[in-house]
Amino acid sequence: MSIKAEIVAIGSELLLGQIIDTNSAWIANKLSDVGINLYHKSVVGDNQHRMFSTLDTAFQRSDIVITSGGIGPTKDDITREVVAEVVGRQLVRDQELLNDIEKRFRSRGLIMSANNEKQADIPQGSIPVFNPNGTAPSFIVEEEGKVIISLPGVPSELKWLFENEILPYLVKKFNLSEIIISRVLKVSRMGESMVDDKIGFLIEESQNPTIGLLAHPGQVDVRITAKAKNNEQALNLINPVEDKIRKILGEYVFATDDQNISDTIQDVFKEKGQTIGVYEDITSGLISQELQISSANSFIGSVVLGKNNQTNDINSQFSHQLSSEKSNDPVDFTKRAARFVMEFFGTDISLAVHGVIKDSNKVDNLGNGTTFFVVTDGENIVSDQYNIAGFGLSDRKRLTIYALDTLRRFLLKS
Repeated sequence: MSIKAEIVAIGSELLLGQIIDTNSAWIANKLSDVGINLYHKSVVGDNQHRMFSTLDTAFQRSDIVITSGGIGPTKDDITREVVAEVVGRQLVRDQELLNDIEKRFRSRGLIMSANNEKQADIPQGSIPVFNPNGTAPSFIVEEEGKVIISLPGVPSELKWLFENEILPYLVKKFNLSEIIISRVLKVSRMGESMVDDKIGFLIEESQNPTIGLLAHPGQVDVRITAKAKNNEQALNLINPVEDKIRKILGEYVFATDDQNISDTIQDVFKEKGQTIGVYEDITSGLISQELQISSANSFIGSVVLGKNNQTNDINSQFSHQLSSEKSNDPVDFTKRAARFVMEFFGTDISLAVHGVIKDSNKVDNLGNGTTFFVVTDGENIVSDQYNIAGFGLSDRKRLTIYALDTLRRFLLKS
């Protein structure tokens, strides 16, 4: 039996952008742990008509509806009233919940105001869920084999209630015996459309496991998701598909799951024990920052020239030496920059990244120009270039990943 769930986040502050809805993403992840399919997520403001429409639609098409927010003591906290309307029940005051709320106020030396009493109101016949971390109890409404679960919007309260009360209830209620497991392959130097062109036939054929793509600046995630009774069975479904994708995409896959490009490079540096110096301009220090965090023992130093170049001894020496070697060839400039930092810092290898912007249009993504990459150990050299150059954050992140992936390939082959 396939159980369909839906999440409805409630609160006008979410629609106004004053608060980011992190609760729904967290709940979604927890639902997959017990094999519940999440088909819809929505956000609705504190308006009774729109809340009713949203929740009624959700309840018609889903087995489990989980709401977050709107069960506090104020006038605009109307989730309990709307849930009662959806299932056609009256609100009743639960004395045990009320006693628990009063006890919490007394334990802090406070007098409970009258408006807090409404937090003990739940739809008739529903299951009260005590909240040990706050004054807003949760409740579960069962109706014709379906359930509506209303949780507080405060993340710490919601998470405790969900893990300790709601998940065990759902597992027992729906006799859940499956889990959902995902494997993510991270791909660089290929756009989403190119990845789709190469493995699209696998995506079309996929059922269990399913395959999906997600693009980020500089990388594409290939997610393989399987549903099975246990972790071992899920991995048995995932592994053959992963092998097929790896054979097709080859060295373009640079990391898996929670790994990033810096983690991969860190592992190679530890194995080889090499040191590195960096020159960068278009990326404004992002490459150096990544290497300093991930590979501090191998990263010796860098020359960083950006839009607002800072004058210091290293930059002055760099500028003097390269300006004395007249050349308008950006590839040659990048090679000389790589040679300079390797000699200056006395490192085993060096990485140089040089961007040439073709116009002055201020864009944050896919700036017009070319960026050149060089990695060398003095004997061997790898160079590459991409038709992107811009100081926007998305471009700098993208080019940083490209640069580090060029370094990764060099380290693995050297």
